[in-house]
Amino acid sequence: MEFDIGWILLGLPLAFMLGWLASRFDLRQLRAENRRVPQAYFKGLNFLLNEQQDQAIDAFIEAVQSDPDTSELHFALGNLFRRRGEYDRAVRVHEHLLSRGDLSDKDRDRAQHALALDFLKAGLLDRAEAALQRLEGTAFESQARLALLAIHERSRDWPLATAIAQKMQQSQQGDFSTRQAHYLCEQAQTQIAEQDWDGATQRLQQALQTAAQAPRPRIELAKLQLRLGQAPEAVATLTAMGSETPHALPLAAALLAQAAQAAGQERQVLHFLCQHYENAPSLDVLDSIVALEPLAGSAPLQGRMWYAHHLKKEPSLVAAAKWIAGEALEHPQFQPQVQRALDHAAQPLTRYRCAACGFEARQHFWQCPGCQTWDSYPARRIEEL
Repeated sequence: MEFDIGWILLGLPLAFMLGWLASRFDLRQLRAENRRVPQAYFKGLNFLLNEQQDQAIDAFIEAVQSDPDTSELHFALGNLFRRRGEYDRAVRVHEHLLSRGDLSDKDRDRAQHALALDFLKAGLLDRAEAALQRLEGTAFESQARLALLAIHERSRDWPLATAIAQKMQQSQQGDFSTRQAHYLCEQAQTQIAEQDWDGATQRLQQALQTAAQAPRPRIELAKLQLRLGQAPEAVATLTAMGSETPHALPLAAALLAQAAQAAGQERQVLHFLCQHYENAPSLDVLDSIVALEPLAGSAPLQGRMWYAHHLKKEPSLVAAAKWIAGEALEHPQFQPQVQRALDHAAQPLTRYRCAACGFEARQHFWQCPGCQTWDSYPARRIEEL
């Protein structure tokens, strides 16, 4: 049987036509898939901009399923899960990214940082610490150190917090000397509770050397000196603080008045407080002056007249309530009701307010219990701000 070459001539165009049709079909399918992925991505972005997180998550999941190799979609999805508080799902997304062998070093560091944030937000501090330590030497090193510092502060591990703060200061990430002084003061508080007087004194002296401009080491040292019966030393410590950091004297005014009485130096301290008050009027300094004035007997004013004098300098409901407490009203039967109303209205004005988060408290805090920020409470009360 002879082979007919005509079949070959007929089959070649047919094969070409079938190949062309197959390529067109694959190209159309590829284009359709490429259109679906950006469409789902942009739909998710639109939901996100409209703060519709549930719909945005659904759209991003659809986009990830269509193109599982897209790392940006995984990052967007993981961040959304974390913002919604679904930390286990965020962890799975970022751990999946880290398990990929084709991930670039830059994206791997980014995924490691995101995973650390997942653990941190979930309160898994041990796993967060381990994840953050892996970021040493990467582009996220600074952010990781700040997060580690927050972890050590939260767990009150002051030696480790000090080590991180020293690293950050050496790498010129900021001045952490005042914060290191706070850490030393916190350790001194523990030693005082254990009655380790010498160790606490050494800690506070070290804190003073670490941050000479910080008021807390001197205030804590003066408290310890007064407790140990070293009243003259406490007076010297607090007057030095008032001279070097006068803005913080209101925090130590009551303690200074107490130390002055114990040391028999009422006259000298009263003169010091009066000078400071004339330069920077303060309610706390004013209260200490009023307390010392009967013992020293050398003040230009006497007793409650200091509060009337304060009202000439600046309006103050707190000072007015304290002044009127000893005044005889025209109708004395209404004195208790009027005084109670004034004290009630003035009470919120005597609080301290965090400058970072607005958390208010009756006492002054070196670290805000609301936002954990250091030195965010001004030395003055709300009425004086």
